[in-house]
Formats: sequence, C-alpha cells, structure tokens
Amino acid sequence: MAVSLSKGQKVDLTKTNPGLSKVIVGLGWDTNKYDGGNDFDLDASIFLLDSTGKCSSDKDFVFYNQTEGGGGSVVHTGDNRTGEGEGDDEQVKVHLHDVPAEIEKISFVITIHDAEARNQNFGQVSNAFVRILNEDSNEELIRYDLGEDFSIETAIIVGELYRHNGEWKFSAVGSGYQGGLARIATDFGLQVG
Repeated sequence: MAVSLSKGQKVDLTKTNPGLSKVIVGLGWDTNKYDGGNDFDLDASIFLLDSTGKCSSDKDFVFYNQTEGGGGSVVHTGDNRTGEGEGDDEQVKVHLHDVPAEIEKISFVITIHDAEARNQNFGQVSNAFVRILNEDSNEELIRYDLGEDFSIETAIIVGELYRHNGEWKFSAVGSGYQGGLARIATDFGLQVG
C-alpha cells in the first residue's frame, strides 16, 4: 500500500524498498474549474540539480522538448496536452542506479503552458498529484495529493527525489511559483530566453 504524504513530509524510498532501482514518477491534474475559452495545457518538467541546488547545464533540464537527461537515467515519456482521462497525465522514468553521482536532487515541476497569455493559473486546477511507482511491479509506493492550496501561481514544484547517505528519499514540496517555468528555470541556474 502506498505511503500517503502531506506537504513538507519526507520519506525513504530505497531504504524501505530494498532492491528498488527503477521508478516511474506519475503526475496528474484536472482543470474542471476553467471556462476561459482557451485550451489548458499543463506540462511536467524535471530539473537535475547538483550539490549547489542548480543545474550544471541545459542538459539537466528534462521536459517535452528534451525528454532525456542524466545520461539517459531520467526519461520524460511524452507531453499530454489536455489532461483528460483518469490516472497519470505525464510520467517520468528514473533509473536510480544510473543517475550520475553529481546529481543530488531531482526536482519535479508542473507548469501551465502560456499561462499569462491565456490568463490561467493553478487556482483553476484541481486534484493535482504526484506518485511514485515501482517500474518493475507497477506497485504504487508513494502518493502526494497537493490539495487546493494554490490560486494565482503558474508553476508548482511538486516534489523532489534526493540522495541522503547513499539512499534515495522523496520530499513532498508543494511550493507554488508565479512567473511560470521561466522563473523556476532561472532559479535553478539556467539561462532563459
């Protein structure tokens, strides 16, 4: 049975699941409070961070236009432009043993594509979640339902996988951002524009 997390909680991933090496990080959301006449396209992005909390290069930024990072250890499985249907809207595969040693944290972010131009924000998004599955067994190990705490934000850092004493842990972050993907990318050390 999956461990259910609340905002700010951290949990051991590999220590409590010995032998775990491949995970799927599933991200999902609904946009049932929106009637603004524009499509609502949310995107999952992944930042591979070093010990300074920054990306060392553009190759450490994984998203729909660059679906692999960390030497192929982190793979975005594809863009979902509508968020329709049950279950995960986008997924990321992480092969924990293959993540380069200099990567200490993997941050998972959901952003709204063209949020400002379309006048959209996370106040119009509900049922957002992140979950971690064992890729080999498809067993759900960890789930974090973000709740309804967002209003004007256009990006959310939903959670982080990070190394601690040779083990991987997961932190339920749930931090909202204004300024969308560009603002987060800049904060993680990337040049935007």
